[in-house]
Amino acid sequence: MLFTHIWVFPMLRLEGVAVAYGAFNALQGIDLHVKEGELVVLLGANGAGKSTLFQALSGLQSIKAGRATWANVDLTRLRAPQIVAQGLVHCPEGRKLFGQLSVLKNLELGAYVHRLGKAELQARINEVYALFPVLVEKRMQVAASLSGGQQQMVAIGRALMGKPRLLLLDEPSLGLAPLVVKQMFEVIASINRAGTTVLLAEQNAHAALRIAHRAYVMERGRMVMEGKADALLHDEGIRRAYIGA
Repeated sequence: MLFTHIWVFPMLRLEGVAVAYGAFNALQGIDLHVKEGELVVLLGANGAGKSTLFQALSGLQSIKAGRATWANVDLTRLRAPQIVAQGLVHCPEGRKLFGQLSVLKNLELGAYVHRLGKAELQARINEVYALFPVLVEKRMQVAASLSGGQQQMVAIGRALMGKPRLLLLDEPSLGLAPLVVKQMFEVIASINRAGTTVLLAEQNAHAALRIAHRAYVMERGRMVMEGKADALLHDEGIRRAYIGA
């Protein structure tokens, strides 16, 4: 598949990262790493700092202190388009589609920084259609006319068009029906199995931990726990806080 990558270096490492909005410290002392081929989930309640962390990684928010390296390059030295060009691609919370543009145009814009030739662009679009067959018949419809689940498919597909070596997925299950959530997590797992490393921010802890290799837990802008996904899935404290009985 075109989404398959083989890399030999550590992909992402954060050491003591801090982010502030004026006097408000949104992230404090964040340590995190993601290895090649992993699917790592970032758990936390709304407002824990997950989206802020993703915005900092993708160049949308300045890092105040600490060190964040991507493929051994200091992320603070790269602008957002350069980060995408390097293969760190962010699929944001809330989808952020161009609602009045067609599904096809939204997908094409995902590859904009790479300036692909016509044949390679079409090949990547076909890969997205293979993952989400329903988008073939919807390709000329404006994105705003689609259901929530279909819009999320477009958002993930657009991110995949950016040739991700590491895919940042921010709350992909938000607002979706249970059956669509199940299908979405199956697709995320298949993307990872095909070779794309994934960092997934998610409030649906049970579904996320079932497909992840490792997990981190955030509270109020700090990392409070990390471990193997299976261990956290059966951790009583995690179950009470995020999963239920």
